[in-house]
Amino acid sequence: MSDYASIIDQADDYVEPEILPLPLDAWHRAQGARMVEFAGYEMPIQYEGIMAEHAWTRDSAGLFDVSHMGQLVFSGEGVAHALETVLPGDIAGLGEGKMRYSLLLAQDGGILDDLMATRLPDDQPSPFSASDVEPEAYDPLHPSPTAGGSFYVVVNGATKYDDVSYLIEHLPDDVTINILEDQALLAVQGPKAVAAVARIVPGVDGLVFMTAGAFHWNDVPVWISRSGYTGEDGVEISIPADHAVAFADALLTLPEIKPIGLGARDSLRLEAGLPLYGHDLDPEITPVMADLGFALSKRRREAADFPGAERILTEREHGPATKRVGLIVEGRQPAREGAEVIDDTGATIGRLTSGGFAPTLGKPIAMAYVPLALAAPGTRIEIAQRGKVHTATVTAMPFIPHRYVRAGAK
Repeated sequence: MSDYASIIDQADDYVEPEILPLPLDAWHRAQGARMVEFAGYEMPIQYEGIMAEHAWTRDSAGLFDVSHMGQLVFSGEGVAHALETVLPGDIAGLGEGKMRYSLLLAQDGGILDDLMATRLPDDQPSPFSASDVEPEAYDPLHPSPTAGGSFYVVVNGATKYDDVSYLIEHLPDDVTINILEDQALLAVQGPKAVAAVARIVPGVDGLVFMTAGAFHWNDVPVWISRSGYTGEDGVEISIPADHAVAFADALLTLPEIKPIGLGARDSLRLEAGLPLYGHDLDPEITPVMADLGFALSKRRREAADFPGAERILTEREHGPATKRVGLIVEGRQPAREGAEVIDDTGATIGRLTSGGFAPTLGKPIAMAYVPLALAAPGTRIEIAQRGKVHTATVTAMPFIPHRYVRAGAK
């Protein structure tokens, strides 16, 4: 484990968190952002207002700074199969430039994080100017040339160092983990996002949903995926942090794009039915409880070779005790995280994990964990919040249709 000394030091450092600035911190402030602490960073929560920013993203294109997220590269002999020891997805079957949503699982099947994994090309230089923690073991220009590939993984910002500590413990020593601390991560989301970005990064419009590739902007290498966290078409762009301000300035020269804060990002993802780790997902929740069964690949289900497989497959066959559902809340007052789902005696039988006003729908929506018997769409339930009882109806998610551009649709 001595090879991981540097990375362990970083993980240990995170135990005593300090509030860190993003590479675009001064840029956000110059744009008029109101900054708040989130996931250990000073981040923009809004610029001109959450409602306006939400609507702009749904109609045009919004620029989001998500540089707090953890960007990791895994390489080494047998890396794909090693990752499958902690993820329930078909990682070995991913083609180059293909992405998969997956879940980092505890040994009992609880969710430690959710993430996106992409297989990097074997025969191309690395698109990242990584700050390698093991420079002697990993040449970023020739990532694992004989070791069966490498993977770019994006994890949540608040959990990234806990994730790395867990992965160090459970992956074999042959697998190298590199934290891309010197990379910024920007997202451009909305129906006009890809066409706009393609004007300054030609070729990016050739990607389809859940694919990624290496591009250049003004001779700067960038890694771009057609993915996001809003339910809209769009891209996420990993770029060396030193070039992030110039790139953000270039994006804002495009009239379709405005900067968008965390507030609208949350309302957009809620409308899209996308869970937020630490709120809708945590170690007490399994993939089946979270209604994320699609993340359990068929081959992996048949092999039953992922952490917590017996528990998770039993829940899949017989149903979990509780399940994540979407709710339409009656009236105009939103029900918030922490509100209780109650039965007709007033006893608590569930909990809200996200909630807010949905600008696109013009009504309050929420996500909650409820007993399986109450999880069918159309079921009416009651919510207790601050001494008041609200009525809600279980509804299918997403609350509004996703607008991803998939293969075959172009």
